Amino acid sequence: MQNPPDNTEWVDGKLVEKNGITLTHGRIQAGLSAYWENYRRSSTQGGSVYISPPCRTNKQGRSPDAAYLTAELINQFGEPAVLPQSFPLIAEIVSPTDIAKDVIAKSQEYLQSGGEEVWLVFPENRWIIVVTKNLRFVFISGEVASTQVVLQGFSVAVDELLG
Repeated sequence: MQNPPDNTEWVDGKLVEKNGITLTHGRIQAGLSAYWENYRRSSTQGGSVYISPPCRTNKQGRSPDAAYLTAELINQFGEPAVLPQSFPLIAEIVSPTDIAKDVIAKSQEYLQSGGEEVWLVFPENRWIIVVTKNLRFVFISGEVASTQVVLQGFSVAVDELLG
């Protein structure tokens, strides 16, 4: 669990390969991470942005597609091999092979393990669903998605990100 192989997660005590990683998935993963990083730098909010970083939830060992760690949590934990909780801001890019109930359960798992905001990105539908402990927003093509709790003030046009 301290050094999981690439593109895997610990689920129910087993090492499971993440499915459905495509060129589109990689492009959106890199793009969203770059948008978050550029905004983080320009807003002087501190912290760090990661691609596929390992973390532990209350149930599993996960590796979200993109994540942001606040400066406060970096001061608390440093940069361990595996973050011992969920990242405050997480993005999961949903592939055609993902099962809806599993994606929703994973977002709830992140929120119950220290996460504050989860972006579920649906490239084929051109949707971004932003979930917090108390709120849920659906942003569609033609709209601008924005953070609700973490990395305050960040926004990106759905079509620009998923373009």
